[in-house]
Amino acid sequence: MRPMTNPTPMDPSPSESPLARARKRNGLSVRPAAGPVARRTRAAVPSANAEHGSQGGSAPVGRAVGAPLVPLSHAEERTLKSILSEPMDYIDHPDFQLPDAEERIYGIAEIERPDVTWYRPLMDDFIAARSRSVRSPKSQSTILLTGAQERILFMKYNFARFSISEIQKRAASRPVTLEEARQLLRWHGIAHKYREQIAETNLALVLAMAKRVRLSEVDFADLIGEGNMALMRSVDKFDCGRGFKFSTYACRAILKAFSRHGIKVTTHNRRFGAEYDPAFEKSNHLETVRATHERECADEVKHIVTANKADLSEIEIKVISHRFGIDASTALAALGSAVAAGKSVEAAEGAQPLTLEQVGQVIGVTKERVRQIQNKALEKIRSALQAANPDAASEMAADIAAREGRAPASSN
Repeated sequence: MRPMTNPTPMDPSPSESPLARARKRNGLSVRPAAGPVARRTRAAVPSANAEHGSQGGSAPVGRAVGAPLVPLSHAEERTLKSILSEPMDYIDHPDFQLPDAEERIYGIAEIERPDVTWYRPLMDDFIAARSRSVRSPKSQSTILLTGAQERILFMKYNFARFSISEIQKRAASRPVTLEEARQLLRWHGIAHKYREQIAETNLALVLAMAKRVRLSEVDFADLIGEGNMALMRSVDKFDCGRGFKFSTYACRAILKAFSRHGIKVTTHNRRFGAEYDPAFEKSNHLETVRATHERECADEVKHIVTANKADLSEIEIKVISHRFGIDASTALAALGSAVAAGKSVEAAEGAQPLTLEQVGQVIGVTKERVRQIQNKALEKIRSALQAANPDAASEMAADIAAREGRAPASSN
C-alpha cells in the first residue's frame, strides 16, 4: 500500500473565487490587500488590546505557538490595505535598534489618559458666544505631562510606526503573510492609541493659541479645526530626542497654521466676493410674532369693550367705538340706549377710525374733552385686561413702553 502524501494543488478554475482556491490549497491563502496577503492557517499573533491594554504596563507578548490564526475580517482587510498603500513615516531613535527594544519601551507603566469630556460642551459654548471670552474649565482630571512622560509616549508611538515600516520593507518584494498582516494590524492599533492619547492631552493648546490670534474674517470653529489638524501633524513630526517640550513645538506649529488659514480665507474672499443682499439677511420672525401678539391683544380689547367688562359709561363706549372702529352696539344696548346703539352700528360699519376732533363733532364735545374721556376709558380697559390675563397685559405694557422708548412700569 502506497504511503499517503499531500495532494498537489489543483489548477484553479476560472469560475472559482480566490477564497475557494485558497481553501483547496489547504493552508495557504492569497488575498490582495494593497498587494497579495499570503494566509497561513497554523500560527497566532495576539491582538493589540490583549498586549497593551493594561494600565500597569505591559511587556511584549510573542506569538502563541500552535494556535491557529483567525482569517482577516473585511474591516481588517480594509485597514491593512490602507496601511500598505504608502510607506510609514516615523521619527527614528537609537533605542529602536536594540535587541530588547520592545521590552525596554513597552515595559514601562502606562500613563493615565486625560478626561476630554469638557471639550465638546466648551466648543458649543464658544460657537454659541462667537467669541474667545469663554474660559477653559479647570478640570480635576486634566493631566500635565512632564518631559519624561512625554518622551515615554512618543517613544511608544514612534516604535509602533518603526515596526510597521520594518514589516513593509520585508514584504516589499513578496506577498504579506497572514502573520505579518496580523502584526501590521497590531502595531497600527498601538500607534493609533498613543497618537490619540498625545493629542487629547494637548487639546487645550489649540484653545490657548486661538485666543491669542485676531482674525476677523475667519470663523472661530474653522480656526479650531485648523489648530487641531496642526496639532495632529505636530504629533507625527515631533522628535522627543532633541530635549524640547512638545508644547513648545506644537504652539509654533498651531500659530503658523492659523496664519496660513487666515491668508487663505482673505484671498478667497477677495477673489470670490459675495454681494450683500438684505433680503437674504433679514428675518421677519420678530415682526410676525409681534403682529400676531398685537392681533390677539386687539381681539381681547374688542371683547372687553363689546361685552362692557370694563364697566364703561355710555359716553366712554361711544368715544372708544368711534376712535377705534369698534362695533359697540351690544354694550350700548345693554346700557339701554337703543338709539345710540343704532348710531354706533351705523358709524362702525365700513367706517374708518375717527380723529379726536371728528369724534368731538359727533358727540358734541371739544377735542380735549374727547382725549380725557378716551384716556379714562383706556385705563379702565387696561385694568380689566390685567385682571383677566395678567401675562398678556404685562407683555402689552412692555411692548408699548419699548415703542415709546421708556422703561415699562412695574406691576407691583
